[in-house]
This record gives sequence, C-alpha cells and structure tokens, in this order.
Amino acid sequence: MISWIKKIISFFKAYIYDSSVNVKNRSFIVFSSTVLVALFAAIPCGLIMGEPLMATISTFVGAVFFTIYVAICIRYSRLERARVTISIVLVFAFLPLMFFTNGGVYGGTPVWLLLGTIYIAMILEGRMKIVMLILNMVSMCVYFSIGYYFPNLITTYDRRGNYFDTIVGLIIVSWIIYSLISFQISLSKHEEADKSLRRLFEQTATALVNAIDAKDRYTHGHSARVAEYSRKIAILAGKSERECDDIYYTALLHDVGKIGIPEAIINKEGKLSDEKYDIIKQHPALGAQILKSISEIPFISIGAHYHHERYDGKGYPDGLKGTDIPEFARIISVADAYDAMTSKRSYRDTIPQQQVREEFVKCTGTQFDPDFARMMIHLIDVDTEYEMKEREEINELSGRNELFIGDARSSVSDGILLTQYMTTITLKVEKNKLTPTRIPKASLLLFDSLDGHYHDSEKNIKDMLFIEYGNIWFDGHYDIMVARKMEAKTFDTDFSEAPFPDEYVIHAVRENDHLFIRIIGTDTTSEVIVALPDSVRFAYIGLTGEYCHIDDIRVVKSKEINTEPIPRIAEEVSYIDGPIGDIPNIQLNGYRTIATDGIPITGNFTITFHTKSLPTARLVWHCPFVNIFSSDDGKVFGKNYKDYMLMRLDGECWEGDPACDVTLSIIKNDDFEGWEAWKNYNKDGFDCTINVTRNENKITVRTENFGILLKHTALILDDPDTIYFALTGDQCAITNIRISR
Repeated sequence: MISWIKKIISFFKAYIYDSSVNVKNRSFIVFSSTVLVALFAAIPCGLIMGEPLMATISTFVGAVFFTIYVAICIRYSRLERARVTISIVLVFAFLPLMFFTNGGVYGGTPVWLLLGTIYIAMILEGRMKIVMLILNMVSMCVYFSIGYYFPNLITTYDRRGNYFDTIVGLIIVSWIIYSLISFQISLSKHEEADKSLRRLFEQTATALVNAIDAKDRYTHGHSARVAEYSRKIAILAGKSERECDDIYYTALLHDVGKIGIPEAIINKEGKLSDEKYDIIKQHPALGAQILKSISEIPFISIGAHYHHERYDGKGYPDGLKGTDIPEFARIISVADAYDAMTSKRSYRDTIPQQQVREEFVKCTGTQFDPDFARMMIHLIDVDTEYEMKEREEINELSGRNELFIGDARSSVSDGILLTQYMTTITLKVEKNKLTPTRIPKASLLLFDSLDGHYHDSEKNIKDMLFIEYGNIWFDGHYDIMVARKMEAKTFDTDFSEAPFPDEYVIHAVRENDHLFIRIIGTDTTSEVIVALPDSVRFAYIGLTGEYCHIDDIRVVKSKEINTEPIPRIAEEVSYIDGPIGDIPNIQLNGYRTIATDGIPITGNFTITFHTKSLPTARLVWHCPFVNIFSSDDGKVFGKNYKDYMLMRLDGECWEGDPACDVTLSIIKNDDFEGWEAWKNYNKDGFDCTINVTRNENKITVRTENFGILLKHTALILDDPDTIYFALTGDQCAITNIRISR
C-alpha cells in the first residue's frame, strides 16, 4: 500500500514538473488533486456537524464523479475538454446542489462557492475564462437571491451556534489557494532552472554544430535544417512536445562525428574514391563515441550512431533492418536524406523538390521507414512555396551581394520567388567598371523553372521546364515573352519614398495569375501589372540587365498576406466552365488550393464527377483527392479541423490525425498500362465514380479508374459530431459533381 502511494506521488511530481505538458493542464491536475482531498475531508466534517444526509451524499457523489472523470481524462489525454466540462458542472450543478442542501447562506457553502471563481481563474484561459467568470458571478447572485426569497427551497439544520463547518470551509479553501500559489511559485523556479540548463545545452550543441560547419563548407547549416525537419516529422507522428525537443537535439548533433574526419576528405571536390568513402563512413561510430559520455541524455548518441542505417538493412555501420533501427534514427535518416538532396553540393546543384518527392516514393520501404517517408512526402506536398531547402544569408544570390553584368543577361541572379506575401528588394545600380563608357541598365527577368534558376541552354530549359514570362526594365518599359499581357505606368517619385541616388526599392507581390511590381527610383516610379499564363506555375524575379554593377542587395519578405487587390488586366483562366452538378465545380491550381464543402457521411452514397488535369500537370499525383475529415463548420481547414484521410486517385494516402486508423488496398489489373499512360488518361479527362459506405465510425471509400482499384478504409477512433467527405486535389479541374444516396 505504501509503495503504491509512493508511485502515485512520484508520478504526480513528474507530471506537474514536466515542461512538455501544457501548464494549464498541470495546474488543472494540482487543483483537481487538492479539491479532491478537500471534498473527501469535508465528508466527515459534515457528519460531525450533523449536516443533512443529502448534503453529505451530494459531496460524496461529487467527489467520486470528479475522481473518475479526471482519471479517465488523464488516461485518454482529454484534459483540454475536462477543464471546460468540470467548470460547467462545478458552477451549474455541484456547487448549487451543495448550497441548497447544506443550509444556504447560513451554512458553510457560501465559502465553497469561491471554488468556482478560483477554478475558472486558475484553469481556464482566453474567451472561455471571461465568459465563465461572468456566468459564475451571475449564478451566485441567483443562488443567493433564491435562498433569500424562497427559504423553503433550502435544506436547513440546527447549527446550535456552532460555526464549525464555516471555519472548516475557510481552512480548506485557504489551503486550496495556498497549494495553488505554492505550486505556481515552485513551478516558476523549477522551469527557470530547467530553462537555464536547456540554454546551456543549446549553446554547447550549437558550438559543436558550428565546429562541424566550419570544417565542411558544402554543408553549412545542414545540421540545423535536419533538426528542424526531424521535429516536423515528429510532430506529424504525434510525439509529445518533449519528445519533439529530444528528436530535435538528437538530430542537431547527428553529424558530430565529422569532427574526427580529415578536412581534406570532407571538402574534396567531386565524388569520393572508395577508400576515402570508407573513411567518411566512420563518422557515425565517431559521433556515438563522442556523445555517449553525456549520461544525462543517453538517447543523444542514437542519431549520430544510426542515421545512415537503411530500412532494408543495407546501411551502415551495423546493417540494422526495419524497426531494429531506433525510431529517432529512422526519423533523422529521412530528414538527413531530404536536406542532402535539397542542398547544393560540390558536384551538383540542388535537386528540384518534385524530383526529391519522387525519390522518396521510390525508396519508401527500402532506404526509408515507410511511415516516416510518407510524412516527409506530406511535408513536401504542403510546402507549396519550397521553403524547406538550403537557405544562405542571401539565398537568392547564392550568397553573393552583388552582380557584375556585361552584355545583356551575361549574369542573372537566382530567382526570388513571388508570393502573396509582399517582397521588398533594395539595391544599388552603378556602372560596370569593365564597361565604363556604356550606359548601365538594370532589369527584372520574370520566369519559372523547377530549380528557381535562370537557364539559357536548350537541355536545361527542357529539363528544368524553364519559361520566361517577360523582362521589366527599371525605366518602366518591358518585353513580353509568354505572359498574356503587361501594363505599365511611370510617374514622378513621391519625395517621402525617394531612395538615395543610384538606389532602387522594388515591391513585388502575386495574386493568383497576376503580378504587381513597383520600381521606385530617385526621380521616377514605375508600376507594372503582369498577367501570367495561369495561376499554377511559380513566378521568380531574376536581377539582371546590361553593362551594370548591381550592389548592396537586400531582400525582405513580409510576414503578412497582402490585402490590397491587384487590378485585373486579363480574364482569369478557367477550366471549370462545364456542366455544374449538385455542388459547385472546383479548379485546383496547386496542392489543395480549394476543396468542395463537406458532405456529411450519414450513410452510404455514391459521388460521380468529371476530372481533367490542367495543361501544366506533369506528375502522377496531379489528380483529384478524397478528403475524410471533421470540422465545426463542415469546411476543409475550418475551425477545429481534423484531417482523417486524404486519398489520391493514384492510390497514395495520407493518414492525418492519430485518431484515425487507415487500411489501404490497391490493386492494378490488366487495364493498368503504366504511370505515363495514367498521366495521359488524366490529361484527356475521365468520369469517376466513388462509393462511400459507413458502418458506425468505419468509413470505406471504393473507386476504380484506368486499371487501379482502390479500397481505403478509415476507422475513426475518436467521436466527432459529424464526419465529412470532400473533393480536393492538385492541378486538376473537377466538374459535374453529383451525389446519389
């Protein structure tokens, strides 16, 4: 019995000082435990005072209910809901019941009514706290008024001049307040000490990482990026905040063993010989040896030791296979490979993200853990602006801060991506010292390519799908290439906006298929609107010109979406002018850019529609998706949105919320002619039929298209009010959507 109590106390202490747990949840546990002790202590006090039996029973029932409910909420991680539920029960059921059965204003319960106020103030937050405090004050006024005007509703008893219950109530409530305040003070001290130790660890880890980066000029920032990608995967895997932090720091130090590898080998140009590669392969064991001495954090060496193991057992140093590889290492392996492919190396440029995605699809289950590879693919899909890649100090210029340009386009900066977030570029334009007699002219090259770079060779133009929209000169005139239309106007620069001589400030933003670019010079300002061929392709700015020196370049992107609309100079390109069915047609210009409203899954139904991939579509997954989800408003990404299942018609499936267990069945019959034929099938367009069946919380989706038979079953483990079905996708048009039940 004593050991059992010690275990409970040990668990209690570990929980309330666990910084990975929401502080409100920890306060809730402390408050709940204190109140439970107080409630059970109040029962014998009531018996001593001869309180009405109903009062003692209500206290006992409330204490038992409170104990069971809190235990269940801890077991199933529903503390957020419990805080609100108990506040409502406390204010509107338990406390008024005690008030009316325990002597009203003449008993000890007025003191107990303070519990509602204390609870709400300490446990709730935001708008809910304000609303509940108001309702609590109103309800207390109502209870006292009823007790005063209708005393016959109060169960009274003979107090005989004894105020023992009131005194005990004051003592218990005071003890509750004292316990909570003591907890907050102790928590503050504990967390400050924890933060201090964590800062020390962060600084030490950063110093080690900087030492690695100093040796390897080709992987600057690699460890930090791998750590961040590993954290993202851990979050998708449903890890706790503490576990995500542990994975982050483990990944941050995964390459620490490179400290022991000769610098000449690390920085060798081109690919390594077999002999030198064998030396590089020693860095996992070296890293594990360096980190294993950190006994307080035993897992920290896992990433260093095992991050080059492969899921099929063909990795090194130990040749571990499958789940024999520690989970942290399987996550870091995926993040490490992704960053290696999306970073520049001595022997190649960065690999376009879409090709990286295809590599992960191909290597799932061989090089990579299938679950974590699938999560990486999902991160790639939602990274529509390719933010997850190597970022240098001035990444758009590959680390350079100036350009020397001779003949037209002899030098073009790397692309600066234009989005709905305003981009501001400041720079200086001077004469090129090599061509001092020529007039310097700067311009903005508008283009798209898979790697965000300008290309002029026929092979690269084809391989990187390079297209040029047009060119805008700083004096306002322009050259149109494949843009549908451009309009420009030039006017005198407002004195308050004028930069210094030879300096320019450029503001550029995108809205769907239109760009707005303002070039502010010392004397004149030019504003150009560009109508792109479509809303799908990216739009990059490359700094270029002729006979000029572009210097002192700074690029800043706003953190807020631009709200000022761009005047439209060309009609929006639409591929959904076909027949409209039961719900509106949708056009997907990118990954899940829109979705149909949710269709409640209340029984079995069939949905039919026509789909056709957009002219820009070139990948297998540019097709419709089926989305099974829940939200308060029935909209994808609506309030309290939960993504249970996202099924592509090519068979790929993203299992989102942990409260969903998905079973996949993909069969390719004789009608399937390969993925190239599948892409052509989508480009030609086809009619699709999807059958949805529901048996309680088990939802099955079936469809067959071009020889691919899909049967995906989602078992919803939580209990949402309504489960919805929606259509979405990537680079496709979905029309004539009809629902039959």
